[in-house]
Amino acid sequence: MKLLETIQFEDFTPEEIVKLGFRQAARAVLFDSNDKIALLYVSKNNYHKLPGGGVDEGEDILTALKRECLEETGCQIQIKDELGIVVEYRKSLNLKQESHCYIAEVDGNKGVPSFEEGETEDGFELIWVDLDKAINLLNGEFPENYEGKFIVKRDGLYLRTAKELLASK
Repeated sequence: MKLLETIQFEDFTPEEIVKLGFRQAARAVLFDSNDKIALLYVSKNNYHKLPGGGVDEGEDILTALKRECLEETGCQIQIKDELGIVVEYRKSLNLKQESHCYIAEVDGNKGVPSFEEGETEDGFELIWVDLDKAINLLNGEFPENYEGKFIVKRDGLYLRTAKELLASK
């Protein structure tokens, strides 16, 4: 899969980079049968994000993506295309995160999300919007919290890349 971007808001010394924890994650630009995509609104910090999350021990990336989409959207998915990888260096979390993103479609009927406790506390809400609206939403968001800044930059890039890929087909 192609590396799309490396996001880093702070400078690191080589020694700091070696000591960073590592997390792999999977994300989806998930379309329904009406060509709307799933977005999660994080009301606590006022930004939107794509469904997805961390790869658990013993999981591969695609299994993690299917599990996360089921949890966060209530939908089984069918993966259609690779979009790319974004690497994030999050100094305050002492973390290097590598997110793999795919284009996917809802497989079957839409269900109900099953948010984890932290997601509920953050005010997660699932919405379905067209791709251009999703791009505009993320382009207009400037989260004040550290994590949100990474998420909006990363997921905005994924949405724009998805639009370019779909336009080229």
